[in-house]
Amino acid sequence: MLTIVAIIIACFFAMNIGASGTAAAMGPAYGSGAIPRKRNAMILVGVFAFLGALAGGEVVRTIGSGIIPVSIVDVEIVIIILGAACLSLFIANLLGIPLSTSEVVVGAIVGAGIAYQSLFFDKLIVIVSFWVIVPIVAFLLAFLFGHLVRKLERKYPDLTGKGKWRKPLVALLIISGCMEAYAAGMNNVANAVGPLVGAGLLDITPAILMGGFFVAIGALLLGGRVLETNGKRITKLSLLQGSTVSITGGSLVITASIFGLPVPLTQVTTSAIIGIGTVEGGLRLWQKSILKQILKVWIVSPLFSLVLSYGLIMLFKQGDYYTLFVLTSVLIATGGAYSMYQSARKERRATFDDGGGI
Repeated sequence: MLTIVAIIIACFFAMNIGASGTAAAMGPAYGSGAIPRKRNAMILVGVFAFLGALAGGEVVRTIGSGIIPVSIVDVEIVIIILGAACLSLFIANLLGIPLSTSEVVVGAIVGAGIAYQSLFFDKLIVIVSFWVIVPIVAFLLAFLFGHLVRKLERKYPDLTGKGKWRKPLVALLIISGCMEAYAAGMNNVANAVGPLVGAGLLDITPAILMGGFFVAIGALLLGGRVLETNGKRITKLSLLQGSTVSITGGSLVITASIFGLPVPLTQVTTSAIIGIGTVEGGLRLWQKSILKQILKVWIVSPLFSLVLSYGLIMLFKQGDYYTLFVLTSVLIATGGAYSMYQSARKERRATFDDGGGI
Protein backbone atom coordinates (compact mmCIF):
# COMPACT_ATOMS: atom_id res chain seq x y z
CA MET A 1 0.00 0.00 0.00
CA LEU A 2 2.78 2.45 0.93
CA THR A 3 4.58 1.61 -2.31
CA ILE A 4 1.50 2.66 -4.28
CA VAL A 5 1.32 5.91 -2.29
CA ALA A 6 4.99 6.62 -3.06
CA ILE A 7 4.46 6.00 -6.78
CA ILE A 8 1.38 8.25 -6.84
CA ILE A 9 3.30 11.08 -5.17
CA ALA A 10 6.18 10.58 -7.63
CA CYS A 11 3.76 10.83 -10.56
CA PHE A 12 2.22 14.03 -9.18
CA PHE A 13 5.72 15.41 -8.62
CA ALA A 14 6.62 14.54 -12.23
CA MET A 15 3.56 16.45 -13.42
CA ASN A 16 4.72 19.54 -11.53
CA ILE A 17 8.19 19.10 -13.02
CA GLY A 18 6.54 19.16 -16.44
CA ALA A 19 4.86 22.44 -15.57
CA SER A 20 8.10 24.06 -14.41
CA GLY A 21 10.06 22.60 -17.33
CA THR A 22 7.62 24.17 -19.77
CA ALA A 23 8.70 27.63 -18.69
CA ALA A 24 12.37 26.77 -18.93
CA ALA A 25 12.21 25.15 -22.35
CA MET A 26 9.62 27.11 -24.28
CA GLY A 27 9.57 30.45 -22.46
CA PRO A 28 11.87 32.11 -25.05
CA ALA A 29 9.90 30.72 -28.01
CA TYR A 30 6.58 31.81 -26.52
CA GLY A 31 7.85 35.18 -25.33
CA SER A 32 9.33 36.06 -28.72
CA GLY A 33 6.17 35.07 -30.59
CA ALA A 34 7.70 32.12 -32.46
CA ILE A 35 5.01 29.93 -30.84
CA PRO A 36 2.04 32.24 -30.27
CA ARG A 37 -0.21 29.65 -28.62
CA LYS A 38 0.61 28.27 -25.17
CA ARG A 39 -0.92 24.91 -25.94
CA ASN A 40 1.44 24.25 -28.86
CA ALA A 41 4.46 25.17 -26.72
CA MET A 42 3.37 22.81 -23.96
CA ILE A 43 2.77 19.92 -26.37
CA LEU A 44 6.30 20.25 -27.78
CA VAL A 45 7.78 20.32 -24.28
CA GLY A 46 5.88 17.19 -23.31
CA VAL A 47 7.08 15.20 -26.33
CA PHE A 48 10.75 16.17 -26.10
CA ALA A 49 10.91 15.98 -22.30
CA PHE A 50 9.71 12.38 -22.57
CA LEU A 51 12.41 11.61 -25.15
CA GLY A 52 15.05 13.24 -22.95
CA ALA A 53 13.95 11.20 -19.95
CA LEU A 54 14.99 8.05 -21.78
CA ALA A 55 18.62 9.26 -21.63
CA GLY A 56 18.56 10.39 -17.98
CA GLY A 57 19.82 7.25 -16.26
CA GLU A 58 22.98 8.79 -14.77
CA VAL A 59 21.06 11.54 -12.97
CA VAL A 60 18.57 8.96 -11.66
CA ARG A 61 21.47 7.06 -10.08
CA THR A 62 22.80 10.24 -8.44
CA ILE A 63 19.42 11.18 -6.97
CA GLY A 64 18.71 7.59 -5.93
CA SER A 65 21.96 6.74 -4.18
CA GLY A 66 24.55 9.50 -4.58
CA ILE A 67 23.55 11.85 -1.74
CA ILE A 68 22.48 9.57 1.13
CA PRO A 69 23.16 5.85 1.69
CA VAL A 70 20.67 3.43 0.18
CA SER A 71 20.52 1.64 3.51
CA ILE A 72 18.46 4.41 5.15
CA VAL A 73 16.03 4.78 2.23
CA ASP A 74 12.79 2.83 2.69
CA VAL A 75 9.31 3.41 1.34
CA GLU A 76 8.34 5.77 4.18
CA ILE A 77 11.44 7.92 3.59
CA VAL A 78 10.66 8.03 -0.13
CA ILE A 79 7.12 9.25 0.62
CA ILE A 80 8.46 11.97 2.93
CA ILE A 81 11.17 13.10 0.48
CA LEU A 82 8.82 13.25 -2.49
CA GLY A 83 6.01 14.79 -0.46
CA ALA A 84 8.25 17.62 0.84
CA ALA A 85 9.71 18.32 -2.61
CA CYS A 86 6.35 18.07 -4.34
CA LEU A 87 4.66 20.50 -1.94
CA SER A 88 7.40 23.09 -2.47
CA LEU A 89 7.16 22.82 -6.25
CA PHE A 90 3.36 22.80 -6.31
CA ILE A 91 3.19 26.05 -4.30
CA ALA A 92 5.67 27.68 -6.69
CA ASN A 93 3.66 26.56 -9.73
CA LEU A 94 0.48 28.02 -8.22
CA LEU A 95 2.36 31.32 -7.79
CA GLY A 96 3.60 31.14 -11.38
CA ILE A 97 7.26 31.15 -10.28
CA PRO A 98 9.78 29.05 -12.26
CA LEU A 99 11.40 26.83 -9.62
CA SER A 100 14.27 24.37 -9.75
CA THR A 101 13.03 20.83 -9.19
CA SER A 102 16.62 19.73 -8.57
CA GLU A 103 16.91 22.11 -5.64
CA VAL A 104 13.71 21.04 -3.89
CA VAL A 105 14.30 17.29 -4.25
CA VAL A 106 17.97 17.50 -3.23
CA GLY A 107 16.92 19.71 -0.30
CA ALA A 108 14.40 17.07 0.80
CA ILE A 109 16.99 14.28 0.46
CA VAL A 110 19.50 16.30 2.50
CA GLY A 111 16.82 16.79 5.16
CA ALA A 112 16.50 13.01 5.39
CA GLY A 113 20.27 12.63 5.54
CA ILE A 114 20.51 15.17 8.37
CA ALA A 115 17.77 13.37 10.30
CA TYR A 116 19.80 10.13 10.14
CA GLN A 117 23.16 11.95 10.36
CA SER A 118 24.29 10.29 7.16
CA LEU A 119 25.23 12.36 4.11
CA PHE A 120 27.75 12.03 1.28
CA PHE A 121 29.11 15.55 1.79
CA ASP A 122 31.68 15.33 -1.01
CA LYS A 123 28.98 14.61 -3.61
CA LEU A 124 26.63 17.19 -2.10
CA ILE A 125 29.30 19.92 -2.25
CA VAL A 126 29.88 19.18 -5.94
CA ILE A 127 26.14 19.37 -6.68
CA VAL A 128 25.61 22.63 -4.78
CA SER A 129 28.71 24.15 -6.39
CA PHE A 130 27.29 23.46 -9.83
CA TRP A 131 23.97 25.03 -8.74
CA VAL A 132 25.93 28.27 -8.37
CA ILE A 133 28.42 27.89 -11.21
CA VAL A 134 26.15 26.79 -14.06
CA PRO A 135 23.61 29.67 -13.79
CA ILE A 136 26.50 32.16 -13.59
CA VAL A 137 28.07 30.63 -16.69
CA ALA A 138 24.68 30.78 -18.44
CA PHE A 139 24.32 34.47 -17.56
CA LEU A 140 27.83 35.32 -18.78
CA LEU A 141 27.50 33.37 -22.02
CA ALA A 142 24.11 34.91 -22.76
CA PHE A 143 25.46 38.37 -21.92
CA LEU A 144 28.39 37.92 -24.31
CA PHE A 145 26.32 36.38 -27.10
CA GLY A 146 23.67 39.02 -26.47
CA HIS A 147 26.12 41.75 -27.47
CA LEU A 148 26.95 39.81 -30.63
CA VAL A 149 23.28 39.32 -31.45
CA ARG A 150 22.57 43.01 -30.94
CA LYS A 151 25.37 43.97 -33.35
CA LEU A 152 24.13 41.49 -35.95
CA GLU A 153 20.53 42.70 -35.65
CA ARG A 154 21.61 46.32 -36.04
CA LYS A 155 23.78 45.51 -39.05
CA TYR A 156 21.23 43.17 -40.66
CA PRO A 157 17.69 44.34 -39.66
CA ASP A 158 16.11 41.25 -41.23
CA LEU A 159 17.56 39.19 -38.35
CA THR A 160 15.09 40.83 -35.98
CA GLY A 161 12.49 38.54 -37.50
CA LYS A 162 10.55 41.09 -39.53
CA GLY A 163 11.92 40.31 -42.98
CA LYS A 164 12.79 37.35 -45.18
CA TRP A 165 14.68 35.61 -42.37
CA ARG A 166 11.63 35.32 -40.11
CA LYS A 167 10.71 31.73 -41.01
CA PRO A 168 14.25 30.31 -40.62
CA LEU A 169 14.64 32.18 -37.31
CA VAL A 170 11.29 30.86 -36.05
CA ALA A 171 12.37 27.34 -36.99
CA LEU A 172 15.73 27.79 -35.22
CA LEU A 173 14.07 29.02 -32.04
CA ILE A 174 11.54 26.18 -31.95
CA ILE A 175 14.31 23.62 -32.52
CA SER A 176 16.34 25.26 -29.75
CA GLY A 177 13.35 25.07 -27.41
CA CYS A 178 12.86 21.39 -28.23
CA MET A 179 16.53 20.79 -27.44
CA GLU A 180 16.07 22.44 -24.07
CA ALA A 181 12.93 20.40 -23.39
CA TYR A 182 15.02 17.31 -24.14
CA ALA A 183 17.57 18.57 -21.59
CA ALA A 184 14.76 19.07 -19.07
CA GLY A 185 13.65 15.47 -19.44
CA MET A 186 17.22 14.19 -19.31
CA ASN A 187 18.01 16.00 -16.06
CA ASN A 188 14.78 16.64 -14.18
CA VAL A 189 12.74 13.44 -14.53
CA ALA A 190 15.26 11.85 -12.18
CA ASN A 191 14.08 14.21 -9.44
CA ALA A 192 10.70 12.47 -9.34
CA VAL A 193 11.72 8.84 -9.82
CA GLY A 194 15.25 8.77 -8.36
CA PRO A 195 14.09 8.14 -4.77
CA LEU A 196 11.90 5.27 -5.99
CA VAL A 197 14.91 3.67 -7.65
CA GLY A 198 17.11 4.31 -4.60
CA ALA A 199 14.63 2.48 -2.35
CA GLY A 200 14.40 -0.43 -4.79
CA LEU A 201 10.70 0.17 -5.48
CA LEU A 202 11.25 0.40 -9.25
CA ASP A 203 14.02 -0.44 -11.70
CA ILE A 204 15.55 2.42 -13.68
CA THR A 205 13.89 1.73 -17.05
CA PRO A 206 10.22 1.54 -15.92
CA ALA A 207 10.83 4.44 -13.53
CA ILE A 208 12.12 6.64 -16.36
CA LEU A 209 9.24 5.69 -18.66
CA MET A 210 6.69 6.46 -15.96
CA GLY A 211 8.37 9.72 -14.98
CA GLY A 212 8.69 10.89 -18.59
CA PHE A 213 5.02 10.20 -19.27
CA PHE A 214 3.78 12.19 -16.29
CA VAL A 215 6.19 15.04 -17.01
CA ALA A 216 4.55 15.29 -20.43
CA ILE A 217 1.07 15.30 -18.87
CA GLY A 218 2.14 18.00 -16.41
CA ALA A 219 3.43 20.21 -19.21
CA LEU A 220 0.01 20.07 -20.87
CA LEU A 221 -2.11 20.60 -17.76
CA LEU A 222 -0.07 22.83 -15.45
CA GLY A 223 2.46 24.72 -17.56
CA GLY A 224 0.55 27.83 -18.63
CA ARG A 225 1.19 30.23 -15.76
CA VAL A 226 4.89 29.45 -15.41
CA LEU A 227 5.28 29.74 -19.18
CA GLU A 228 3.81 33.23 -19.01
CA THR A 229 6.32 34.24 -16.31
CA ASN A 230 9.46 33.09 -18.11
CA GLY A 231 8.23 34.08 -21.57
CA LYS A 232 6.87 37.58 -21.04
CA ARG A 233 7.16 38.91 -17.49
CA ILE A 234 10.97 39.05 -17.30
CA THR A 235 11.95 40.63 -20.62
CA LYS A 236 10.82 40.54 -24.25
CA LEU A 237 13.07 38.56 -26.59
CA SER A 238 13.67 38.66 -30.32
CA LEU A 239 13.79 35.39 -32.23
CA LEU A 240 17.58 35.28 -32.34
CA GLN A 241 17.85 36.24 -28.69
CA GLY A 242 15.44 33.47 -27.74
CA SER A 243 17.51 30.93 -29.67
CA THR A 244 20.61 32.12 -27.82
CA VAL A 245 18.90 31.53 -24.47
CA SER A 246 17.64 28.05 -25.33
CA ILE A 247 20.89 26.84 -26.91
CA THR A 248 22.92 28.15 -23.96
CA GLY A 249 20.67 26.57 -21.33
CA GLY A 250 20.12 23.31 -23.16
CA SER A 251 23.81 22.74 -23.89
CA LEU A 252 24.89 23.34 -20.29
CA VAL A 253 22.20 21.08 -18.83
CA ILE A 254 22.80 18.22 -21.29
CA THR A 255 26.52 18.36 -20.47
CA ALA A 256 25.80 18.19 -16.72
CA SER A 257 23.35 15.31 -17.26
CA ILE A 258 25.99 13.22 -19.02
CA PHE A 259 28.04 13.40 -15.81
CA GLY A 260 25.01 12.60 -13.64
CA LEU A 261 24.75 16.04 -12.04
CA PRO A 262 21.25 17.34 -11.19
CA VAL A 263 21.40 21.04 -12.09
CA PRO A 264 18.71 23.74 -11.93
CA LEU A 265 17.52 23.96 -15.54
CA THR A 266 14.99 26.66 -14.71
CA GLN A 267 17.66 28.78 -13.04
CA VAL A 268 20.02 28.26 -15.96
CA THR A 269 17.44 29.40 -18.51
CA THR A 270 16.20 32.30 -16.39
CA SER A 271 19.80 33.43 -15.84
CA ALA A 272 20.37 33.36 -19.60
CA ILE A 273 17.20 35.42 -20.14
CA ILE A 274 18.45 37.93 -17.57
CA GLY A 275 21.81 38.05 -19.35
CA ILE A 276 20.13 38.89 -22.66
CA GLY A 277 17.83 41.37 -20.96
CA THR A 278 20.75 43.13 -19.28
CA VAL A 279 22.32 43.74 -22.68
CA GLU A 280 19.15 45.44 -23.89
CA GLY A 281 17.91 47.21 -20.77
CA GLY A 282 20.96 47.52 -18.55
CA LEU A 283 20.67 47.19 -14.80
CA ARG A 284 17.10 48.51 -14.89
CA LEU A 285 15.97 44.95 -15.53
CA TRP A 286 17.24 43.98 -12.08
CA GLN A 287 14.74 46.36 -10.50
CA LYS A 288 11.74 44.35 -11.70
CA SER A 289 9.74 42.86 -8.83
CA ILE A 290 9.33 39.51 -10.60
CA LEU A 291 13.13 39.00 -10.55
CA LYS A 292 13.27 39.70 -6.83
CA GLN A 293 10.43 37.26 -6.26
CA ILE A 294 12.16 34.54 -8.30
CA LEU A 295 15.45 35.01 -6.41
CA LYS A 296 13.66 34.73 -3.06
CA VAL A 297 11.92 31.51 -4.09
CA TRP A 298 15.20 30.03 -5.37
CA ILE A 299 16.83 30.58 -1.98
CA VAL A 300 13.89 29.60 0.21
CA SER A 301 12.59 26.55 -1.70
CA PRO A 302 15.45 24.06 -1.03
CA LEU A 303 15.59 25.15 2.60
CA PHE A 304 11.81 24.81 2.90
CA SER A 305 11.84 21.27 1.48
CA LEU A 306 14.85 20.37 3.66
CA VAL A 307 13.16 21.55 6.86
CA LEU A 308 9.86 19.94 5.89
CA SER A 309 11.51 16.59 5.13
CA TYR A 310 13.54 16.68 8.34
CA GLY A 311 10.51 17.61 10.45
CA LEU A 312 8.33 14.86 9.00
CA ILE A 313 11.02 12.25 9.65
CA MET A 314 11.42 13.46 13.22
CA LEU A 315 7.66 13.18 13.72
CA PHE A 316 6.70 9.97 11.92
CA LYS A 317 9.92 7.91 11.84
CA GLN A 318 11.76 8.80 15.03
CA GLY A 319 9.03 10.19 17.26
CA ASP A 320 11.28 13.06 18.35
CA TYR A 321 8.61 15.58 19.36
CA TYR A 322 11.06 17.87 21.17
CA THR A 323 13.12 18.54 18.05
CA LEU A 324 9.94 19.02 16.05
CA PHE A 325 8.69 21.52 18.65
CA VAL A 326 11.92 23.52 18.46
CA LEU A 327 11.82 23.43 14.65
CA THR A 328 8.22 24.66 14.55
CA SER A 329 9.04 27.41 17.04
CA VAL A 330 11.95 28.60 14.89
CA LEU A 331 9.73 28.70 11.80
CA ILE A 332 7.03 30.66 13.62
CA ALA A 333 9.61 33.06 15.05
CA THR A 334 11.18 33.57 11.61
CA GLY A 335 7.80 34.24 10.02
CA GLY A 336 6.83 36.61 12.81
CA ALA A 337 10.12 38.52 12.60
CA TYR A 338 9.72 38.91 8.83
CA SER A 339 6.13 40.09 9.26
CA MET A 340 7.21 42.68 11.84
CA TYR A 341 9.99 43.84 9.51
CA GLN A 342 7.49 44.31 6.67
CA SER A 343 5.11 46.20 8.98
CA ALA A 344 7.94 48.47 10.13
CA ARG A 345 8.89 49.23 6.53
CA LYS A 346 5.30 50.13 5.65
CA GLU A 347 5.05 52.31 8.75
CA ARG A 348 8.23 54.20 7.82
CA ARG A 349 7.00 54.74 4.26
CA ALA A 350 3.68 56.04 5.56
CA THR A 351 5.50 58.43 7.92
CA PHE A 352 7.63 59.84 5.10
CA ASP A 353 4.68 60.15 2.74
CA ASP A 354 2.53 61.99 5.27
CA GLY A 355 5.35 64.17 6.50
CA GLY A 356 4.64 63.43 10.16
CA GLY A 357 4.70 60.83 12.86
CA ILE A 358 2.27 58.09 13.77
